[in-house]
Amino acid sequence: MNQKPSKKRTANLTARTVKAIKPESKPFRVWDNDLKGFHIRVQPSGAMSYYFHYRTEESKAISYLIGKAGTLSPVQARDAAELKAADVAKGHDVQAEKKQKRAETKQAKFKTLGVFLDNKYGPWVEANRKTGADTLRRIQTNFSHLNSKPLDTIAKWDIDKWRSEQRKRGKAVTTINRDVVTLKAAISKAVEWELIDKNPLAKVKPIKTDSRGSIRHLSTDEEISLRNALDEREANLRAGRTSANEWRRVRGYPPLPDIAETTYADHIKPMVLLSLNTGMRRGEVFSLTWEAANLKAATVTIEGSTAKSAQTRHIPLNDKALEALKAWQAQTGVTHGLVFPGSSGKPLTHIKKSWATVLKLAGVQNFRWHDLRHTFASKLVMAGVDLNTVRELMGHGDITMTLRYAHLAPEHKAAAVAKLTAPQSGNVTTMKAGK
Repeated sequence: MNQKPSKKRTANLTARTVKAIKPESKPFRVWDNDLKGFHIRVQPSGAMSYYFHYRTEESKAISYLIGKAGTLSPVQARDAAELKAADVAKGHDVQAEKKQKRAETKQAKFKTLGVFLDNKYGPWVEANRKTGADTLRRIQTNFSHLNSKPLDTIAKWDIDKWRSEQRKRGKAVTTINRDVVTLKAAISKAVEWELIDKNPLAKVKPIKTDSRGSIRHLSTDEEISLRNALDEREANLRAGRTSANEWRRVRGYPPLPDIAETTYADHIKPMVLLSLNTGMRRGEVFSLTWEAANLKAATVTIEGSTAKSAQTRHIPLNDKALEALKAWQAQTGVTHGLVFPGSSGKPLTHIKKSWATVLKLAGVQNFRWHDLRHTFASKLVMAGVDLNTVRELMGHGDITMTLRYAHLAPEHKAAAVAKLTAPQSGNVTTMKAGK
C-alpha cells in the first residue's frame, strides 16, 4: 500500500488492507486500485467510511457515501459502489436521487393530516405559539374526520360540507370561520416546510358575516345586578368558611384561614372589577404580574408576550381598578409574581364554576367573561371617547375591530347629518353657456 503523503494513496481495498490502515492527525483517503472512484475516508478519530467518487454531466465532483466501515465489509462496499458506478454510466446523478428519495420519505412520513398534527405541527405549535395547545385542540376536535386524508388531498368540498353541517347544528358563523382559518394555517406550515407543494385550501374564503353586528355588553341594570351578585357570593363564601371552621373546631381540626374581615373572600371579585375597568382579556388577567402593575403610576402594562396582538400596551388604572389592586395586594401581602395565581402557584387556566355562580346570582344570561371587555369598550364609546383612543386601550391591531362599537355613539352621526342644510337660491351659481 502506497501511503507517501505527497502522492495519492491507493491500495486493493480488502479486509486485510483496511484493517492495517492507521489514523493520522488529519483526514485522508485511500483509493481502490481496481474500481475507479471507490475509496475509504479515514478520520483522525479512527472512524472510516466507504465512498464512491464521480462527476455529474455538469462536471460537478460528488462523493457518494456508501456506508461505514465495520457496518459494511470491503466486499459489500465494493459491490454497492459498482452498482452506483453503473447508474452513473447511464447518466444518473445518484447523489441527487438519494436526496430526492430522502425528501419523498420525509414527506410520506407526515403525509396524512393526523400524522402531521401528532408528529410535526402539534409539537411545533405548542412550543412556538402562546395558545398552541388550544389551536391544536381546535383542529383535532373539528377535523378529526380528515385525519386519514393526505394533506394535499383535503379539498374545498371537504370544508364546504363540514361548514354546512356545522351551520345546521347552530354553530356561530364566526366560530366556524375561526376553525377553518386554524386548519388553513396548519396546512400552510406544511407548505412552508416543503412537505406539500401548495395549500389545497388556499382559495377557501370565510363565510361573510356582519363584522359590526351587535356586541353583548352589560346594560346599566345588568351591571348593578352583577356587582350585587359579587357581594352576595362573597357573603356566602364567608358564611361557609365560618361554618366550616366551627365544624373543624368541634372535631379538633386546625381552622382554615379566616376571611370574615378580609376585603375580598377570594380572587373573583377583584378580577371582575379589574376587567370591567381596564378591558383586559381573560388571559391577560390570568398572566398579570405585580411587576407589570405600577400602582404608583396607576398603570398596567400588558406585555406583547402575553397579548393576543403580540403588541405591548399600557392601560391607565381608574380609581376603581386601582383600589381593587391595592386592596388585593394589601390582603395577600404579595408584591411580585402573579397577581392572581392558581392554587398551585401557576397561572389560572379557568374560573368557569365561580363565574357561573356569579351569573346565576345576578340573573344575567348569555354573557361570557370576554363580554366584560365588550362592556368596558361600550361604556367608553357611550361616554363620548373617540374610537381611536378606545382602539389603543383595547389593544386592537387596527380600527376595524373597534368599529364594532361605533353604533353605540349615534349622537355623533346625528350631529354630522344635522349639519346638512338645503341650498339657498342665492348661493347657486349658474354657468353661462359655452363655459
